[in-house]
Amino acid sequence: MAVSTLYTTQALNSTCSISTPAKSHVGFHQKQLVFYRRTSKRVGGGGGVITCSAGDSQTVVIGLAADSGCGKSTFMRRLTSVFGGAAEPPKGGNPDSNTLISDMTTVICLDDYHSLDRTGRKEKGVTALDPRANDFDLMYEQVKALKSGVPVDKPIYNHVTGLLDPPELIKPPKILVIEGLHPMFDDRVRDLLDFSIYLDISNEVKFAWKIQRDMAERGHSLESIKASIEARKPDFDAYIDPQKQYADAVIEVLPTQLIPDDNEGKVLRVRLIMKEGVENFSPVYLFDEGSTISWIPCGRKLTCSYPGIKFHYGPDTYFGNEVSILEMDGQFDRLDELIYVESHLSNISTKFYGEVTQQMLKHADFPGSNNGTGLFQTIVGLKIRDLYEQLTSSKAAAPLEATKA
Repeated sequence: MAVSTLYTTQALNSTCSISTPAKSHVGFHQKQLVFYRRTSKRVGGGGGVITCSAGDSQTVVIGLAADSGCGKSTFMRRLTSVFGGAAEPPKGGNPDSNTLISDMTTVICLDDYHSLDRTGRKEKGVTALDPRANDFDLMYEQVKALKSGVPVDKPIYNHVTGLLDPPELIKPPKILVIEGLHPMFDDRVRDLLDFSIYLDISNEVKFAWKIQRDMAERGHSLESIKASIEARKPDFDAYIDPQKQYADAVIEVLPTQLIPDDNEGKVLRVRLIMKEGVENFSPVYLFDEGSTISWIPCGRKLTCSYPGIKFHYGPDTYFGNEVSILEMDGQFDRLDELIYVESHLSNISTKFYGEVTQQMLKHADFPGSNNGTGLFQTIVGLKIRDLYEQLTSSKAAAPLEATKA
């Protein structure tokens, strides 16, 4: 943990803090000077003492949980796009780094906290989903450090070789996203999150997606795909799926109800489950907040081929929590007409009319752009931007209030 010493220099009328992180799991060993915003407050005799506040801005931490192959990468690209700038690996670093850095965001893949490489997992007979194959102490200490403004030397799990590569230096960003299998598994890490999302893909859809990808693109047999899914299922059910009860928002992807006995997984029913009472987050609603609404959009204003589109909105409970649920079943034919749907949604945290539609058109080639997965991922990205702005504005206002005291 960091050791801080407080110094007061009367000649400069200032108080500064020099932080010297001790050698620990944080992995950043050299001395580091941490600069703080200064705020002044008069004391007796007309003299002034300038004291240090907490940092200019604390890193906001977002957690995204999902099984592999469930759309985390696509969601990350939509999210970072909302904040501007393309997300790219660290310049000049390991080409096999899993980290993505943009203007405001840093995305860390939690696979980097595997404590066992591929060979080690095979020898011990555990999967990457098993907590015994992951270092939660290191994950906690490094996320905590980054949130506090301290750089870390983060390990790299090499997905090509299956080995643990030498670490890379990660500096505290404005927004840190930790994505992977276990962002909400450890309660210490969970308590560091300012907002959390779970991508919940039903078994039927996950199976259809995996068949489409692995048979068409990788030449796998149907039998091998089924065996792979079944081998992971016990650990997924035990360690990954239960995390959705802690999420502030869940994007649930299900088979359509518009086509009887559909098993292709091409038309989807997607539900955005939003927990009530989350600080700095107001659930999206359709037409009338708190009501129960079923809506089939006008066919003259929203082009959609068979089987059409249906929306539903209303209050519900989820793992004992009060939630609002927005649901879309079906898919769009023309994204430019999405503005019609957008105009009927409220609390979507856009900065201008049509911003959701603009974001969807911008990434029309992303998976899910013609159905509720892309729509709800985009909306959640805008809600996270709004949450970030609320958090940073409240922190900026705190020192001003202190000077008035």
